[in-house]
Amino acid sequence: MENPSTIRTNEQFTDNWEPVHSIVRKILSIQSITTGKTDQSWILCYRGDFYSDDTEKIYADLENKVAFFNLIPQFRLEDQKPVIYLLEKPKPQQVAKSNKNLILFIVTFISVWVTGALYTYQDPESIFSIHFLQHMILDGWPFAVSLLTILGAHEMGHYFAGRWHKVNVSLPYFLPLPVISPFGTMGAFINMKSTPKNRKQLFDIGAAGPLSGLIVAIPILFIGLSLSHVEALPMQVPTNSGLQMEGNSLFYLLAKYIVFQQWLPQPVDFGNLSPFLYWVKYFFTGKPFPYGGLDVIIHPVAWAAWGGILVTSLNLIPSGQLDGGHILYALLGEKSRRFYPIILVLLIILGFFWSGWWFWATLIFFINRVPAPLYDQITPLDNKRKVLGICLLILFVLLFSPIPLVQVIG
Repeated sequence: MENPSTIRTNEQFTDNWEPVHSIVRKILSIQSITTGKTDQSWILCYRGDFYSDDTEKIYADLENKVAFFNLIPQFRLEDQKPVIYLLEKPKPQQVAKSNKNLILFIVTFISVWVTGALYTYQDPESIFSIHFLQHMILDGWPFAVSLLTILGAHEMGHYFAGRWHKVNVSLPYFLPLPVISPFGTMGAFINMKSTPKNRKQLFDIGAAGPLSGLIVAIPILFIGLSLSHVEALPMQVPTNSGLQMEGNSLFYLLAKYIVFQQWLPQPVDFGNLSPFLYWVKYFFTGKPFPYGGLDVIIHPVAWAAWGGILVTSLNLIPSGQLDGGHILYALLGEKSRRFYPIILVLLIILGFFWSGWWFWATLIFFINRVPAPLYDQITPLDNKRKVLGICLLILFVLLFSPIPLVQVIG
C-alpha cells in the first residue's frame, strides 16, 4: 500500500484516500498503488487488471464517482497493462462571449462579398465607384453566401459534435482577408477549450467538420458547374500579364466530366505523350499548360465550392492539429506520429511544383503535435468509426489537389 507520508495534501483530504481506493477496487484488480509527489501532474496511480472489457463504461462510472473528490481519471496502457491515474479536476473554462465571433463573421462576410464582386468585375480601375457598389450588391452575394455556407457548415459540424460530447468548444471564428486573397478569407476555426474523453469523441469532433462541409459543398459545386461554360483558352498569355486557373483533384475532374461530358482542361494535342501520361504529368506539375485547349470558365458559385472543397482537403491532411491529424490519431494513437515525416517530405517535394506547399510544410512543422493526452487512452474506436476513418483518408486522396492554382506569366 501507499506510504501516507508521500500522499499529496488536498483541501478536502489530508492522508486518507481509502474511500477512493474502495471505488477503484470495484473496477480494477489492484496490484499496486502509488501516490504522486507535488511536482507530478497526477495524485494517485493504480496498476492492475480491469474486471470488464467495457472500458468506456468503466471510465464513465469512475469519472462520476471520483468527481466528488475533485478528481478526474486518466486511463493509459503502460507495458501493455492498464494504469489508472487520478488527477485534480481542471477548473472549467468560461464560454467566451460571442460578440467577437459575430464581429469577425460580419467583417469576413463583407470581405468575401467584395472578393466575389471583384471576381466578375470588368473595370478594376473603378472599384471605388458607385458602379462597383451596385455590381457588388447585385453580383457579389452568390459567391459570398456559397463560400461562407460551406465554411460555416464545416465549423458548425465541429461545434455540434463537441457540444454533443460535452466538450467545451467555442463558436466559429471567421478570418477576413480582403483584396489579396482569392477568396477574401483565411477560413475559420473553433477553439476546443477542454480535452475529449477518448478516441471516439476526438474522432467524432474531427470528422464532423469535413463531412458537414462536403454535404453542403458538393451540391453547390454541381449547381455552380451547371452555371458555368466551356471556352477555348488563349494560345498565349500577353506580355506583362498573367493567367490563373483552379487546380484539379480527382473528384473535381470527375465532377467536370459528369457535367460537361469531357475531361477538362482538354489540350489541343498531347504532344509526344499518351493521354494517360499527359494527365499524370499535368495533374502533379500543372505543365504543360493547355494553350488553345478547352476548359471550364467557372461561375462564382462553382469557384466558391471549389475553394470550400480545397479547404476541406487541406484540413484532411493527416498531420498535427488538422482534422486529418485528429482522425489519424484516433485511428492509430501514438503510432500516428510515424506519418509526420512522410507528410512533411511529400509537401516539400510538391513545393517544387507549387511553392504554396512550402508554407504548409512550415506550418505543419511548427504545429505538429498530437492532441492533448486523452483522458481515456485505452478505449478503442468501434468498427464503424474505423471504417469511416479509412473512408475519410481515401476521401482526402480524392479531394487533394497537388497543384491548387495553375499560374502562367506572360
